[in-house]
Amino acid sequence: MNQLIWHQDFTNGTTDLSQWNKRIGNDLLDDNGNAIYPGWGNNEQQYYTDLENNLYVDASGLHLCARRKQVEENGRQFAYTSARIDTRNLFSFCYGKLIVRAKLPTGQGIWPAIWMLPQDKSHGEWPVSGEIDVMEAKGRLPEHIFGTLHHGKDMGENKITEEFSYRFEDSTIEEYHDYGLEWTEHSMKWLVDGHVFAERRLEPGVTPFDKTFYLVLNLAVGGWFDNVPIDNDAFPAVMTVSGIWVYQ
Repeated sequence: MNQLIWHQDFTNGTTDLSQWNKRIGNDLLDDNGNAIYPGWGNNEQQYYTDLENNLYVDASGLHLCARRKQVEENGRQFAYTSARIDTRNLFSFCYGKLIVRAKLPTGQGIWPAIWMLPQDKSHGEWPVSGEIDVMEAKGRLPEHIFGTLHHGKDMGENKITEEFSYRFEDSTIEEYHDYGLEWTEHSMKWLVDGHVFAERRLEPGVTPFDKTFYLVLNLAVGGWFDNVPIDNDAFPAVMTVSGIWVYQ
């Protein structure tokens, strides 16, 4: 895993996001763009936009900003806006090392995430083809991060491969950290600042993590991950990513 195959430097003065899809709305969509679940399937309360006050790049990096702002769409009201981007059909990989350098917002009900989804769903619809949660955070717990793997034979049997957490001793998510994943045929390892804090074995034929996955960055508001009341004093909340590296 020594060859750099993909790199995003958001501090070099460019505002180019051509390698990213900017997602819009509050609905989880199927492959044909049809809405199938509101709240992105997680009871999220935000409406994603591609507006500059939600998604922008400056000298310090790429910013996903959640704001308290009223939005109406097709008769539905939303109290918050934010941003979600991904690399589907633009960049994906199978096996390698991913590093995302980021600092994250805090506040009850704030949910930043770095994760991956299957490019082609070769094994079937979610969760059959899997989901890799590299890092998720609950804004009310600034000293903790979480990770997990999702898979299973259908949505009614979403096997969560032992959700696990890491606790910072002398820091918080509000400071820059390198969130990493080392992915091989046989295992996945989760890292913070180069330190491996969790490892899960992969079983060929049982776990579906043998295909290419693409990267997702988003900043959600509310949702079932923490399922707590939203603190409106937490806004604006900003997730900043300074760089991304993928090695094979």
